[in-house]
Amino acid sequence: MLQPSAAFIKVRPRAVAIWLFAVAAMIVGIVVVGGITRLTNSGLSITEWKPITGIVPPLTAAQWQAEFANYQRIPEYTQLNSGMTLDGFKAIFFWEYLHRALARTIGLAFAVPLIWFAIRKRIPAGYGWRLTALLSLGALQGAIGWWMVSSGLAVRTDVSHIRLAVHLMTALVTLAGIVWTALDLIALHRSPLAAPARLATPAIVALALLFVQLVYGAFTAGLDAGYAFASWPLMGDALFPAGAPMLSPGWTNAVDNPVVVQFIHRWFAFAAAAGLLWLAVAATKAGSQAGFWVVGLVTLQVMLGIATLMTGVQIHVAVSHQANAALLLVSAVFAAHAIGRPAHG
Repeated sequence: MLQPSAAFIKVRPRAVAIWLFAVAAMIVGIVVVGGITRLTNSGLSITEWKPITGIVPPLTAAQWQAEFANYQRIPEYTQLNSGMTLDGFKAIFFWEYLHRALARTIGLAFAVPLIWFAIRKRIPAGYGWRLTALLSLGALQGAIGWWMVSSGLAVRTDVSHIRLAVHLMTALVTLAGIVWTALDLIALHRSPLAAPARLATPAIVALALLFVQLVYGAFTAGLDAGYAFASWPLMGDALFPAGAPMLSPGWTNAVDNPVVVQFIHRWFAFAAAAGLLWLAVAATKAGSQAGFWVVGLVTLQVMLGIATLMTGVQIHVAVSHQANAALLLVSAVFAAHAIGRPAHG
């Protein structure tokens, strides 16, 4: 019988996995805060990117006035919020500051333990590059966040919905990668000979469909498309409003037209749900409980999506919709990993 090598005895795949699950939970948290930041129109309240010194918020009346003066120079203030008071500014500043502070905290929560695990040689062979890639993706996310914010500081009164989608999807891809890696490490802890899982066909289809739906969720948020029609299943009195204004060229409507984007997000949800149900069945056959979580969360997600529309995008409903999307992705990764383990073919 093969015995684990001395090098393997020194590594700690379970400890590394627990750390990764903790970071994943923090990412779900920042996705929620990011949703609140968007829904409260707080994202442009901080007009400068200071990766290091920005952790210190305004502490004096003069510092608050300086931050407010910076905000008063951008189009969002001059065209939409010209009557805002300093107290009103502080309210929106809070959410953007919290979002950025959480991002820095997550960066430290990933980088510092990674360095410690590496120095102590606790990372199993073959996983160092993967963890480094995930750290790099997280660092890139900070730059993408500023790239997104900068789109709303000069001409626009809001950020680019395309950049918003890139920002959100980078976070969710990082989340999925972290969870998948943690699951590989748990399998390695249980069996020193366990190979990393692979993406099976149902997983590829389901995750691709979910990816598209999440992108359209970001487009819907960025364009405020959820406010276009607050009815279900019809948009007003028709499946698709015949008199809706169209853009030229025609293909841009699928990306830039709030009415069309809401329509696609409404109905593509069921294609994504079908793919996820296929994945759930495959996971259940593989003996994983993740399939039941996928079914429950995808059902809840559809219900929350409808409720978000019908309540006129009430913030607590819309935030629940975004939070559940992140949890649905995590459950889908669990299911995909279950059917991709070598033991299940």
